[in-house]
Amino acid sequence: MKLYNSVGPNPHVVRMFAAEKGLTLPMVDVDLRAGENRKPPYQDKVNVAGQTPALELADGAVISEITVICEYLEEKHPTPSLIGTTPEERAETRMWTRRIDLNICEPLANGFRAAEGRPMFEPRMKLVGAEGAAELKAIARDRILWLDGQIAGRDWIVPGRFSLADILLFCFLGFGAMVGQPLPEEAGNIKAWFERVKARPSAAA
Repeated sequence: MKLYNSVGPNPHVVRMFAAEKGLTLPMVDVDLRAGENRKPPYQDKVNVAGQTPALELADGAVISEITVICEYLEEKHPTPSLIGTTPEERAETRMWTRRIDLNICEPLANGFRAAEGRPMFEPRMKLVGAEGAAELKAIARDRILWLDGQIAGRDWIVPGRFSLADILLFCFLGFGAMVGQPLPEEAGNIKAWFERVKARPSAAA
């Protein structure tokens, strides 16, 4: 296997997931800032969506999308489990991962692209205006506060076990803090959770 890596939260999710599994993935760095991901040979031979990361398999096939890559790694290397060992556990992890992805990660990332990241992303994709960027950031903040209430009294997003949901949220909140979207001051449960995840060796992957 070979991981096409870059800056940003998406590749960080896969690197951290692999590190939790004890996997060392050979990496090829893709220069996002220079737009290497949006032109040949990357876009026509590796990932037609022009995004990172992408995982090249031993037979040359390539899979992309971070949750898909993590699901694949879980199936190939089921221990330690980061998604679940039963249908019920897997469903619970996927439910929380989906909520985090749609309600926090997407508006957080799109708010950044349309504001601080606009000079880099405007030539590459359709973006909302400045007012829309502020609204997207507000949506992400609101859903972080909602999640803060949901995790009161527990260590991890999925009760009782560290999972893909924790990894996804950690990587995106860490990124948000670097691009003008810090954690809300009143999100005490999320702040404590963030420090617990940050203390894991995999967080530095």
